[in-house]
Amino acid sequence: MRAFIVLVIYFFSTSLFATQQIKISEAQIDNLGIKLGKLQSIKLVPLLDAPAKVSILPANEYLVSISYAGLVSKINVSVGDEVVEGQVLASIKSAELLTLQQHYLSSINDLQVAKADFLRDQQLYKEGVIAERRWFQTKASYNVFVAHFNETRQLLEISGVSEKDIHALEKTRKLSSQLNVVAPISGVILERNITAGERIDALALLFRVVNLDTLWLDISVPQQHINQVHIGDQVIIEGLGATARIFLIGKNVDVQNQTVLVRAKVTDTQGNVRLGQTVNVKISQNSAQTLFKVPNAALAQSSGVTYLFIRTKNGFAAQPVQVVGREESESIISGDLLNANIEIASKGAVALKATMLGLGGDE
Repeated sequence: MRAFIVLVIYFFSTSLFATQQIKISEAQIDNLGIKLGKLQSIKLVPLLDAPAKVSILPANEYLVSISYAGLVSKINVSVGDEVVEGQVLASIKSAELLTLQQHYLSSINDLQVAKADFLRDQQLYKEGVIAERRWFQTKASYNVFVAHFNETRQLLEISGVSEKDIHALEKTRKLSSQLNVVAPISGVILERNITAGERIDALALLFRVVNLDTLWLDISVPQQHINQVHIGDQVIIEGLGATARIFLIGKNVDVQNQTVLVRAKVTDTQGNVRLGQTVNVKISQNSAQTLFKVPNAALAQSSGVTYLFIRTKNGFAAQPVQVVGREESESIISGDLLNANIEIASKGAVALKATMLGLGGDE
C-alpha cells in the first residue's frame, strides 16, 4: 500500500512539473544564456559502436601467374594502377612455351590426317568395302587425336596464351617464346612481385588484381550484444561519411576475443573507404516510432526523470521525455507530445530548471 502511495505521489509530481509554466522574459532568457532550437526528427537509433576492417568479395580478387618458367622481359604496370580486363601487364619469354606451341601444331597435323582417314573409312564402311572392325579402329584412332588436340589447346589457354594468339599460331605456324600476361578483370594492381630481367619459376605469383567496386565491412561485435543486431541494420563509418548495410551475422564466436563476425556491404563510399583499412563503425536500427535528436544541454533531470523545456507564449514548460540513446554531445529522445514544429531550449536547460525550482544553477 505504501509503495502504491509513493507511486501515485511520484506520478502526480511528475505531471505537475510537466505542466507547470515557467514565466520568463526575453531579457531573462538572454541573461541566462538560453538558446532556442527545433527538434530534429530521426528514424535511426544508434545501437552500438564496434571496430571493423574493410575487405572485398573473394570473387573480386585474382592472383596472376603463368604455368611455365621464364624471363621477365617487360613490365607495363605498377602497384596502384587501374587496369581493364585483357590489358597486358607484363611480357615473359619462355622456352617451355615454344615446346608447347610445337606440340599444338603437331596435334593439328595429326588430327588432319586422322580426320581424312576417318572420313574415308566412314564412306568405305557405308559401301561395305571394309569390315566393321577396321571402321571401329579408325574411329577410335580419330577420337584419340581429337582428345590430344583439345588437350594441347587447353594447355596453351591455361598458360595465358590468348585466343587471338592461338588463331595467329594456327594461321602462320610461327612459334613465339613471348607470353603476354593479361589482366583477368578490370580493377587495381595491389601487388607486383616481379622485376624486369628476373627469371621466374612456374606458377610464381606475378600480380594481385582486385575489383574495388564492391567493398565489405567485417565488423567485430561483442558476443553479449549480438542478439541486438539484425540483417538490414545500417552501419555508419565514423569520420569517412560512408554507410553500409548488414547482410550477414556469423554463427560462431571468436575464441580469442569473444566477438561475432558481422558483415556489411558498403553502399556509399564517398571515395574514402579503402581495402584493408581499420575503421570504427556505429550500428543503427530503424525505429517504429518517430524519435528526436537534441543537444545534451537541452535536457535536465529531476527525481530520476529527464525533461525537455518547450517554448510557450510566456516562457517554457517542462516536458518529461525518455532517452533511448546517447552520443557524444547529443541524445535521442521520445515523447508523446513531441513533434518537429515545437521550439525548445536547445541550451540552458539546467538554468531553466533552477529558475523554476527557485534554486541555483547546480543539479
